[in-house]
Amino acid sequence: MGTVVDAPATTNASKDVSENHLGDKQVTVVFVLGGPGSGKGTQCANIVEHFGFTHLSAGDLLRAEIKSGSENGTMIQNMIKEGKIVPSEVTIKLLQRAMLESENNKFLIDGFPRNEENRAAFEEVTKIVPEFVLFFDCSEEEMEKRLLSRNQGREDDNIDTIRKRFKVFVESSLPVVEYYNSKSKVKKIDAGKPINEVFEDVKGIFSLFA
Repeated sequence: MGTVVDAPATTNASKDVSENHLGDKQVTVVFVLGGPGSGKGTQCANIVEHFGFTHLSAGDLLRAEIKSGSENGTMIQNMIKEGKIVPSEVTIKLLQRAMLESENNKFLIDGFPRNEENRAAFEEVTKIVPEFVLFFDCSEEEMEKRLLSRNQGREDDNIDTIRKRFKVFVESSLPVVEYYNSKSKVKKIDAGKPINEVFEDVKGIFSLFA
């Protein structure tokens, strides 16, 4: 996965962020991307604890909406059952609502945007530009080993399904990373290291929010 070059520091990040408003609320958004098994969930929890961010998972928000029994939730559930992809706008509205309802103004958005269409729609609908993208770079061999050994009862943790998930990540999500890298907005983490060492690197990136 080591295709992304570390981005140089950008001088106009503060300009972009100052324009990030949801209504009257100014927000800081960090996208968190990484392949399945890259450890981003564990590190998101650490960032929440140490740097006061709110962690928003697009998948969790969709599942919560389905569980709520709302009309929107029923529509989402039916689309998933039929094997259709939930439209970007639906996920984006859930993210917007979660950010507006939160008392916080610093957000980690985990596992989104999944593809270029998600990314373009998010920026178009919200007018929000991420402060940066935190990219957990990990070899497929290491991620495969982690997923097969974690044994958390996930039905999709078998070798064939895992490799399909890797393929989807490379084809769909890596172009998002490449796009933001071209804007000098990617902070790449070597996620193949032990958890504590990875978090030391994460802390270095998030120290400006301490």
